[in-house]
Amino acid sequence: MTEPIHISIPSSIDTPRLILRSFRVDDAPQLHNALVESINELRKNLWFLPWVAEEQTLQSAEIRCLQAKENFALRTDLPYLAIEKNTGRIVASIGLHRTNLTMRKTEVGYWVRSSATGKGFATEGVNAITNRALAEPGIRRVELITDEQNLRSRAVAQRCGFTLEEINYNAEQAPDGSLRNNCIYIKESQA
Repeated sequence: MTEPIHISIPSSIDTPRLILRSFRVDDAPQLHNALVESINELRKNLWFLPWVAEEQTLQSAEIRCLQAKENFALRTDLPYLAIEKNTGRIVASIGLHRTNLTMRKTEVGYWVRSSATGKGFATEGVNAITNRALAEPGIRRVELITDEQNLRSRAVAQRCGFTLEEINYNAEQAPDGSLRNNCIYIKESQA
């Protein structure tokens, strides 16, 4: 079982255009719509998002919301939905994952709804959650790991002030059997 994360990350973070908040059960219909709209893009990254291989149903979205809500409450994972303030629409999911307080690090991960890409939502959300994590005394380092060929995600890391630390060659196997490289970007606290 994953150990609880003893950091005081709030359940809601405001940015100029977004509300990052923990999942609720009533998010399921909107989450389902975002996933169905985005499934072809998301499936290009199965090694990062293995759950998108499954059929995306309203019931699976309800289960995902319940699991995310429970994980956040137990502090074993810190997933957020990014809600656009102007429309109330889910535009992304951004979270802190694989937090290791012994090593004082966490990983930020995200996916963006297809119709919301290219609008800066990923940059805005990743910046907010990364800066909030690095404000915690228990977190010194945030990692953002992306496929070397995912140029948009690499650009988000760079815009958010992450530094490319290393490239892991042949780190993941794509659905077509090809081996893919991962880029590990890091951002560390200045304290």
